[in-house]
Order: sequence, then C-alpha cells, then structure tokens
Amino acid sequence: MDPKQLRIVYLGTPDFAVMPLQKLVEAGYQIVAVVTSPDKPAGRGLKMQQSAVKQYALSVGLPVLQPEKLKAPDFVESFRALQADLGIVIAFRMLPEVIWTAPRLGTFNLHASLLPAYRGAAPINWALINGEKETGVTTFMLNHEIDKGDILGRIRVAIDPQDDAGSLHDKLMIEGTQLVLQTVDRIARGEAVPVPQLESSEEKPAPKIFKETCHIDWHKSTDEICHLIRGLSPYPGAWCELVSLDTEPHPSQMLKIYRAYGEKASGTLPGQIRSDGKTDLSIGCADGWLHIQQLQLAGKKRMNTDELLRGFKAITSFRAQ
Repeated sequence: MDPKQLRIVYLGTPDFAVMPLQKLVEAGYQIVAVVTSPDKPAGRGLKMQQSAVKQYALSVGLPVLQPEKLKAPDFVESFRALQADLGIVIAFRMLPEVIWTAPRLGTFNLHASLLPAYRGAAPINWALINGEKETGVTTFMLNHEIDKGDILGRIRVAIDPQDDAGSLHDKLMIEGTQLVLQTVDRIARGEAVPVPQLESSEEKPAPKIFKETCHIDWHKSTDEICHLIRGLSPYPGAWCELVSLDTEPHPSQMLKIYRAYGEKASGTLPGQIRSDGKTDLSIGCADGWLHIQQLQLAGKKRMNTDELLRGFKAITSFRAQ
C-alpha cells in the first residue's frame, strides 16, 4: 500500500511531538485527526494554554480532538468514526485498549531510548543522570504493558560530554522524526517485522522526575553530580540549599545549577563553598570541587557565575546542603 494513502491519527502533546507531525504533513501523509491534551491554565495570568501539538495542528488546518477521558463513550465513538488505518503516539497519555486497537494496522509509539532500557516517563533525563555514553529512539507497537510492545525500529544516538537534557532532547527529536517516517513506510508496505523486547535483569528504569530527584547530595562524586546537573538542565534544574553560617537561625535559599564541571582533589569538605569573588565559585564534593558556570538563586534570573558574584560577595559565608 502507498504510505501516503494511509489514514493516520496522531496522538501527542509537547514540543517533542511537533516535528514528527510537521514532517508527516509536509511529506504529504494523510493525517485524519490529531489527539492532544485539553487546554490548561498557565503562567501568572493563568490564561488557557494550548499544547504545542495543537498549535501546530491548527496552523495547518488539521482536525483536533481533546478528550478529558480517553474511555468516554463520545470520544471512543468519534475516534472509531475516523476509520484510521494507523495510530502514532508520541509523548501522550497511556491509551486504553479500545483506542490503540481501533486503527486497522494498530498503533505504534516513539520512545526516547533504546528499549528495553529506560522505560518510563523521563528517559532523556535518566540516561544523562546515569552517565550513559549512548542512547537512542525506538518505535514499537502498543500493547497492554507500558513501553513493552514489540520493537519496529531503533536508531542509536551518541551522548556527547557537553550534552544536557535540552540538547539531547533536540537530537532525539530529529532522529525520532526520521524513524517515525521510516516506520510508517515499512508498515504500509508490509515490511515491518515486530521484534519482541528481550527482558533483562539489568534494565534501567526512567521514572517521573520529582523535586527530591533534583536535590544535589554533596557527599557524592563530582562525576555523579555533574551527570545530575546535565540530566536536569534546562528543566527542572538540579538544586541545593544555601545555608548561612553567620546568623541564627541560619536562613537558607534555594540555588539551582545548570552548568558545571568537576575537578578531582583530596581533602575537600562536602558542601563547602569557595570563591575568588570574581569568576570562580566552587562547592566541595566527595572527591573534589564542582566549578559552577551557570546558576540561579530563588527569585532571580538564570545567570553566569561572574554575574552572580558581582552582587553576592558574601556567598562564602554560606554552606551548600
């Protein structure tokens, strides 16, 4: 079958899901509808915000569905009425069986890891936090278990030392877009060969990131802390508390760190802060110093270290914890 004749329903929400949809549209694939999350209030004014996928879909005239509940009878009826041949899911909610089985050829998902590694909500973050040198993207058929369906295709992507979650997100988005188009073509031509995922006792999970996940433990090594910072930059950001040593009852403020590098050294005290007052701000770790390059104090803008030091000369009277 000509891939351009497939009736495709596309399900996605954030920026990561926009480029694959855009390239499908530009290449002439038939997108019969886009399913995305309902509009939500956001920002200081709590204005209703459309998802990134909805904004693009409307800009090119695609029909948009925004169900509150995916099992709601009216949505299920509308979805079936699309008479889709194929469903594509990228960064969306878990689908009920009644939805992912509705397309004639089934539904496949794009995941930002080399499955079965890093199943879960935050594969990009955890690959960096764990210090991986390689990751990738995978397409797989949906089934009853999260991220465990048969694999259709994979592309490997190297993780460079300077990559953070933002730059790796963009790399995987580009490679994932190519993999989505390749997967659609193989399915349409009957060339897709689903391969069951091999279970392993060494699988690494990728659970949702919470505030405590982002807290820096200064008793860890410089490498571990650098990995954590890269894996959480630019969002949500690795953080610690700066606690005053000069006053009682020791007031504190949050510090987020977005870019840093480590220096191995002996005799460092975890959490100790040192600075030359001009360009260098370092915090002691288990095996050396973390040199901070970009950071943000609570209530302030994100800035480079030299900018902070010009207005915060007393930072060495604090301790990081």
